[in-house]
This record gives sequence, C-alpha cells and structure tokens, in this order.
Amino acid sequence: MTGYHLTGTLRGSERSEVWIKDGLISYCAPSGPVEQITGWIYPGLLDAHTHPGLSRTPEQVCDAEVLRRLMVCRGLGVTHIREMGAQRDVAPLLGSGLPKVLRAGQHLARPMRYLRYLAVELEPRDLPAEAERQARRGDGWVKIVGDWIDRSEGADSDLRALWPRNVLVDAVAAVHDAGARVAVHTFAARTVDDLLEAGVDSIEHGSGMVRDHFIEARDQGILVDPTLRQVATFPDIAARATKYPVYKEHMLAMDARRRDHVALMLEVGGHFIMGSDTDGDVAELGGLPRELICAVADGMPADVVMAAASYDGRRRLGLPTWEEGAPADFVVYDADPEEDIAVTQQPSVVFIDGLPFRDTEAAVPRR
Repeated sequence: MTGYHLTGTLRGSERSEVWIKDGLISYCAPSGPVEQITGWIYPGLLDAHTHPGLSRTPEQVCDAEVLRRLMVCRGLGVTHIREMGAQRDVAPLLGSGLPKVLRAGQHLARPMRYLRYLAVELEPRDLPAEAERQARRGDGWVKIVGDWIDRSEGADSDLRALWPRNVLVDAVAAVHDAGARVAVHTFAARTVDDLLEAGVDSIEHGSGMVRDHFIEARDQGILVDPTLRQVATFPDIAARATKYPVYKEHMLAMDARRRDHVALMLEVGGHFIMGSDTDGDVAELGGLPRELICAVADGMPADVVMAAASYDGRRRLGLPTWEEGAPADFVVYDADPEEDIAVTQQPSVVFIDGLPFRDTEAAVPRR
C-alpha cells in the first residue's frame, strides 16, 4: 500500500504532520517512498444522522442504491455514518473504501404515528422488548420516535409524545442492559422531559429544548444532534398542515426561534454532533456539508461546527481521531473550512483506511 505524508493544519491535533502507513496512522516516517498531501486536514467527517438503508416504499432499498448513497457521502468527506433507523441492514454491503456505518436497526413508533413504511409499529407495552431486539440487530444504537402529530384530535391536533414515561424508562433500561444506546426523535418541548428522565443517550432534532433541558442534557452527557437543515423545513411542513392549525403554528414557532435556539445551545454548552438527516436525497440536499452550512448560517461558529462534525463528534461516539495505529480516515481541503464553511462541499481527497478517494464528482455543486 502506498504511504502518504500529510502536512499543513491538522485540526484536533497539536501536530503539524502525520504519515499513513499500511492504512494506519503513524508518526514515524516510513522507509519507502510516500506521496505528499498538504492542506487543512480533519479526521474523516461523521454524519451522525443519515439513513443509507432507508426506503420510503414497501420495498427495501436495493444494493446499488445503498452503495450510491454511501459513495455520495464519501465524496462529501464523510468516512463514518451513524445510521439513525432503516429497514435494510446494510452490513453485508460494507467493505473496503466505503464509509463505516454504526447501525441502529429500524425506527420504533406507534401505529399511524410516524411516516409510512419506516417504522416497526407497536403498542407501548411492546416497546421494551422490541427495543431490546433492535439493539441486537444494530451496532450499539436503537432509534425510537419520541413524538409526532396525533391527528385524532382534529383541528386541535399537535405534536404528542408516543410513549408513557414509564414505558420509555423501561425501554431505555432494556437497551442499556443489552449494551446499546438509545437515540430519540423529538420536536416538542414536553417530550424532552420524559427523555431526560429515561436517560436516553442522544436527542435528535431537539427543536423544543429549553435552557433547563440543555443544562440537564449536558450534565448527563447526552448527545444533541440539532439537524438544523431539517428544522429549516418546518415552514414547508406547516404549509401542508392546513387541517391542523395548532400543529401548524407550533412548527412555525419553532422555526422562528431557530437562531435563538442555536445561541442557547452554544451558551449552555454540551455534547453536539452533526447529522444531515438524509437518505436517498443525500446528493440532492447536499449531505453533511449542507447541514454544516446551515448551522453556520444559524449562528454556530465554524470551528464549533467542524469540531462537532469531525474530531469532537467522533470522540463522543467512541471513534478514533489522531491516535497512532488507528485507521487512517481523513478528509483534506485546499482551503480552510473555518474561514469559509462552503469549502466542505469540495474536499480535495478523502482517506478511508489509508485509501485515497478523489471522487468529488460524487459531491454536489457549490451553492
């Protein structure tokens, strides 16, 4: 395997150079020839919320489509993915040169209380047992839908929690006993109280969180994945909710305070990770770089965003960064993303296990 000498700005490291030898990180120059790579270098990006195995129809997504999604992610600098729920188990398709995937099994939701086809639908009494089963299917994560619109209330319909608190507590305990962690989709503020009481491990979206929620999440070590590109679609969701005025106004209100919400997250501090919340639309929507651009536009400093998407986020999920002997997973840019976050749309080279990929044709054009 060709060796590489990476120099320049190594973000998340105090060093100024690193070598890739036999696919691994080394801080000793190899004896043979090496290719010189220079630029702004980060441990490979982590898309902490995407769905390469998800289908929005009754049929499972095919092999070719899963591989296309993974290669698009790779072209955008992503070397690791936390798949936040999917019908298809992508493990048999993973291999050399593809992003590494931490799988979460399939979404867990109640009947008629989530998007069609996506979830294992069950009643509250069955949640703990099914959550434990999904823990055995995945790579250490289980995905639960915490709230969604309850259309049974007619014009008064709004976001409502799917599970009684005691059931959620039992489900989280069952997953923890199985050695896995729980990520929960939530938009509404009221749901977050239950999630904090249950001791979940990751809050996805969290658009209803208030100061006390952020403080408690920080103190408990709970990850927060704000998915700001997704939250920015709330006005579009509201526009389609003409039969449900209460829900419509709720979604518009969360969007209206999006920047204040980001400022509060930053003020309180915590354990941020960054996820694109994409599936088959990863190229169309711009994948993780589009999420990073949205985060900066909403007031997150670019250095905080890049840390959460790379070395800080990776450490929070137990992934290696700059450790000697670790797999050489890097993304290299010709300019500094912390000066212009749009640079993330066009990495110059991506390394996975020391293999270089310059397939930026898989990346989307700059916007």
